[in-house]
Amino acid sequence: MHDINFIRKYKNEFIKSMDKRFIKINIEEILDLDKKKRNFTFELQELQNQRNVLSKSIPEIKNNVQEAAKVISKVNNIKEDIKNTEKKLLKASVKLEEILLNLPNSPSSDIPVGRDDSFNKVVFQSKEINKKETGLPHDEIGNNLDMMDFESASKISGSRFVILKSKLARLERALCNFMLDLHINEHGYEEISTPHLTKDTALLGTGQLPKFEEDLFSVSSNKWLIPTAEVTLTNINKGKILLDNKLPIRYVALTNCFRSEAGAAGKDTKGMIRLHEFKKVELVSLVSKEDSYQELERLTKCASKVLELLEIPYRVTLLSSGDMGFSASKTYDIEVWLPSQKKYREVSSCSNCEDFQARRINIKYKNNNNEKLFIHTLNGSGVAVGRALVAILENYQINENTIKIPNVLIKYMDGINKIEI
Repeated sequence: MHDINFIRKYKNEFIKSMDKRFIKINIEEILDLDKKKRNFTFELQELQNQRNVLSKSIPEIKNNVQEAAKVISKVNNIKEDIKNTEKKLLKASVKLEEILLNLPNSPSSDIPVGRDDSFNKVVFQSKEINKKETGLPHDEIGNNLDMMDFESASKISGSRFVILKSKLARLERALCNFMLDLHINEHGYEEISTPHLTKDTALLGTGQLPKFEEDLFSVSSNKWLIPTAEVTLTNINKGKILLDNKLPIRYVALTNCFRSEAGAAGKDTKGMIRLHEFKKVELVSLVSKEDSYQELERLTKCASKVLELLEIPYRVTLLSSGDMGFSASKTYDIEVWLPSQKKYREVSSCSNCEDFQARRINIKYKNNNNEKLFIHTLNGSGVAVGRALVAILENYQINENTIKIPNVLIKYMDGINKIEI
């Protein structure tokens, strides 16, 4: 969430930052609600002080019945005024919070300004890995192998689900273990096993709620299936004040993720590109303000390393201000080459959220000057398991019925070096 003190002090700068996000705001309404909130807070404190002073005087004048009655009457009137002021304060606070919670993070100054992905900028493209120019789509290969079953999954769960079988299921597990081992043993992330259900307050903290409720799966009035482990990993330190010398904190988790894909109706209806349930290895970092952009570069390299070792052609794209996620200030997308589509597809988004999420979740750190500051949070896929599997099927196909196993995964497959009928 945004710092209202910053908005009050630098309103024109804030308007410009929202303009770059193509969000029109009523700055006067925001500032008016802020002023009302501060005035009502001051008024409430004054009334409470008056009530306390008068209440303390009652025992001293209790023998003077008339005077005591007057004071008691004044106290009761003040109590009524307090109730009315509390209602006004609550109304202004709720309205202001509602507006601020629905405004996206301000974009970093060094990202392309543009409304959509056509303004994104490619900042890296792997050249040492040869790109296949033709090949069968992954779902056709999976069907030929009789190891990818959308029909049975649809009967059980509906559309946009898949069942993987035999060696293809084993390849998925190999990918999961490979990614976890890489990030834990080489990149220094701490492995976390988190719940797949979360409260709405956790989703509010990371920014999925209230704006993107339709993209989530609700299982009760206050429980939701996680769309990403970013939610649970970032909320681990909710309400805490961390010590500067304990930073950075780096977490990794393998979870199933659940998305309704309401905003993607009609897109990628075939295959595994866009499922309601999929596995993902998630990376989350908590760092000081000074280190967050350096950490973004590191996190992106850690995620990219997965594709380098898998020897899959990929590129890194810097997202434009209009294409970034709600909570991000700067985002790199890592995209893998899919021969059947003759284009790159996202397999990871790596974002610096600065202190946007920390303000919503209330995570601070104490620096060397003993100042309590909001921590900076970062997250990225390391990577989406299903889409990595898709990339292997399309880039490692020998023929329509045979897939070569990437060298780095052979040990995770107990020496199996190809999948065939």
